[in-house]
Amino acid sequence: MPGKSKGYRAKTRSLLRRKPRERGKTGLSKILYEYRPGEKIVVKIDPSVHKGMPHRRYHGRVGVIADKKGRAYVVNVTQGKAVKEIIVRPEHLEPHAGG
Repeated sequence: MPGKSKGYRAKTRSLLRRKPRERGKTGLSKILYEYRPGEKIVVKIDPSVHKGMPHRRYHGRVGVIADKKGRAYVVNVTQGKAVKEIIVRPEHLEPHAGG
């Protein structure tokens, strides 16, 4: 018997699922929103867009925009004591409410 697959989206059935009222195309305001370096954001993965999708371990994490790289952003996210640098497209980001 072969071992269980451990793909990039493994164990994300409920995590990467949109709520019924959120389904459909992503709005242009979310895609075209310009983030500035130093701005706090929340990584909220949009399951309908596969490009520029971060790993599921960063879903719900608060990070800081470090730089822009093409259409995507370089985001510094703390994971334990380490600061990880991830490259994420704006579809998977939203502004942090707490400043």
